[in-house]
Amino acid sequence: MSTTGTTVAGRAPGPPATGSAARTRGLRKTYGATVAVEHVDLDVPRGAVLGMLGPNGSGKTTTIRMLLGLVRPTAGEVHLLGEPMPDRAARALPDVGALVESPGFHPFLSGRQNLLRLAAAEPHLAGGDLAGAVSAALERVGLAGAADRRYRGYSLGMKQRLGLAGALLVPRQMVVLDEPTNGLDPAGTREIRTIIGELHAAGVTVLVSSHLLAEVEATCTHVAVLHEGTVVAQGELADLLESNSPALIVSTPDTETAVEALRGNRVPARPAPEGVRADLTAATAPEVVATLVRAGVDVHEVRRARTGLEDLFARLTQGDDDEPDAGEAAVSATPDEEGPR
Repeated sequence: MSTTGTTVAGRAPGPPATGSAARTRGLRKTYGATVAVEHVDLDVPRGAVLGMLGPNGSGKTTTIRMLLGLVRPTAGEVHLLGEPMPDRAARALPDVGALVESPGFHPFLSGRQNLLRLAAAEPHLAGGDLAGAVSAALERVGLAGAADRRYRGYSLGMKQRLGLAGALLVPRQMVVLDEPTNGLDPAGTREIRTIIGELHAAGVTVLVSSHLLAEVEATCTHVAVLHEGTVVAQGELADLLESNSPALIVSTPDTETAVEALRGNRVPARPAPEGVRADLTAATAPEVVATLVRAGVDVHEVRRARTGLEDLFARLTQGDDDEPDAGEAAVSATPDEEGPR
């Protein structure tokens, strides 16, 4: 776990400036002959909730580590809250809270005792109400009832909650969460979603690395998709889903005739609740409409189909020709495998 940050107790950070909370250009990281990250250009807008997605080994955790100054890049530039990293980490990190990989605490201390140690390292909490700050953080992540149990007896989900509590001990400008729902049950996952929503409402920038595509789609305003160490897509979630729609929805009462006409012209088509879904990878929208008109199909409305995040993720990381099933596209909730990530 990495938890960093100091601000005046009880006082939220000042209004964030416009622009990027985190920014990389030409970012590269190698481990010997292994290339973990290759030319990553990433922008995390201030005030956004950005979901970082990618298959195992795509470079998500390595990128996060370089953002936080935990790993020095082989090449490229990193700026965090306007400061070059890792050289100016001491200026940037006081306003950043982070949970990276598995939390690490003293096993024979209680959750409360562990957090008190973290709180004592927050300079702006010095001389303040450390116990109050710790109690509030434990309550916020649902650990108040287990606060005095030894850490070694915590479940994986409880350890994740404690790590998150450490990241939220004081107000932050930015919070970075690497697989924050790892080990949590559905109720715990919903609580994390609520916390992220509260941070976003308060103007905090949140960067979340996750395998749970449904959670990212429900909580994030922006996404960045990494594949083989490179960013293959990034931007506002709604815009990405709209611009990457590969299908056209045709509203028509002549569904069967429309499907037959399109398939006869080698355009993949199938009935859909809204009418007919035509694959635009095989034809343009005007060509689809022209085909239907020639076939005498009564066309009421034509619009692009909205792609779900699962479809977009599969297309970007598996190729257009693949038709992944739900198990392939909805990657697991386990952290990336050991080694460069």
